[in-house]
Amino acid sequence: MRSRTPRAAAVCGLVSIIIGCSPGSSAPPDPKVPVPGAPGAGDAYYPNDGNGGYDVLDYHVTIGFDPAKQHLDGDTAVTARAAHALARLNLDLRGLDVGSAEVNGKPAAFTRENAELVLIPAEPVPAGSTFTARIRYSGTPGADTSGPLGATGWSRSAAGGAYAVGEPRSASFWYPVNETPRDKAAFHLTARVPDGWSVVSIGREEGTSSADGWTTSSWSEPTPVASYLTTIAVDRFTFDRSALPGGIPVLSAYAPGAEPRREIGSRVGEVVEFLAGRFGPYPQSAAGGIYLNESLGFSLETQGRPVYAKWADLPTVVHEIAHQWYGNSVSVWSWADVCLNECLASYAQWLWAEGKEADDLDARYRRALDKVRDDREFWSHKLFDMGPGHEFEGVYDKGILAVHALRRKIGEDAFNRVLREWPAAHRNGNASWPEFERFVTGISGGDLGGFFEIWFHGDEIPPDADLYPGALHP
Repeated sequence: MRSRTPRAAAVCGLVSIIIGCSPGSSAPPDPKVPVPGAPGAGDAYYPNDGNGGYDVLDYHVTIGFDPAKQHLDGDTAVTARAAHALARLNLDLRGLDVGSAEVNGKPAAFTRENAELVLIPAEPVPAGSTFTARIRYSGTPGADTSGPLGATGWSRSAAGGAYAVGEPRSASFWYPVNETPRDKAAFHLTARVPDGWSVVSIGREEGTSSADGWTTSSWSEPTPVASYLTTIAVDRFTFDRSALPGGIPVLSAYAPGAEPRREIGSRVGEVVEFLAGRFGPYPQSAAGGIYLNESLGFSLETQGRPVYAKWADLPTVVHEIAHQWYGNSVSVWSWADVCLNECLASYAQWLWAEGKEADDLDARYRRALDKVRDDREFWSHKLFDMGPGHEFEGVYDKGILAVHALRRKIGEDAFNRVLREWPAAHRNGNASWPEFERFVTGISGGDLGGFFEIWFHGDEIPPDADLYPGALHP
């Protein structure tokens, strides 16, 4: 994401996402005894998001959407592996009316508990088995308007279509999901809209057909994806298609009024090539962008094909594509770790300015520091474990300075190794900020405890030795 303005008990905390233990328990349950899956994934910031007891392998989402009525009909199949025997299981689903549910092809009872859809299978799901839950639902999707950067979820577009976007949650507004970054899965979408409208999503475009006044298109993302990085947009799009040198498809879609962004969109291949030179091979199955004519408070790194607000510029494109390594391929374990996403993606904008525009980053750092040195509020924003609702307050500006200071602290060779080796070591997985600190320390070979504490854990201006490390020293 680029903003428009810049573990529980020891045992249970480690395994809650896998076996679904309760927050107060001291040991995991017997995996052979059917018990309910946990109604939360264990993230202290958003304890009711996500669920435990299973690991999603694949989502097959099928929807029909009529823009004139803003009505959605959905049929989603969730394929997962049971971590323990499941007497019942939860999915996240906000609003929308559930018509029926099945587990392994048999009707399942269900209840609604706020944003939770609770399924009670006709028979317990055995531990270790792969099962499929199918849910049919309908209604007018909604949104959460209380987010720090604006509405997340489902919104109507300026041209009368719709789009779904946002973090930490947005998927549960339009399909049933295990809404936690900890449970990444493949994603497939088949969407049916009236002729004259188009659909774009993440992954590879699998085909489009028309019949009886409706157009159906399919999209496939085999690379594991966190649910907030899935999206759908319905509009009267203009499409540009090409490919990266290795054959990875590039598809960009421009909503009515967003056509002036086509010049920026045409540079996606150039940006991917540049960042691959710093971060390693491009890790996604597709590339491109979804350019909306909307005054969103953010653009978002939806997997392989970011969603851009109408104000998005080239640095925004660099930022969102950098997320394909930092945030998408390597995803956060908890939302307290969001600097892993945003601090590194924000610094990619500086790398671009240095590599493509010959910008002197040390001089840029000093100019930026001169502006904020006495700004108490600027330094008060922690970059790790900043507290729920405060995740995005410092990572875009203080985060850039912190990463540049880290670069000068550990030196070019070590920094360049970190940029490439971290996403390779955790590709398609999850990681935490403390893991990153240990990783950097291992590569640098130095004592970085005090530096990380003051820059990333602290809420005060660092002392001069850490403000001006290495070549930054006056």
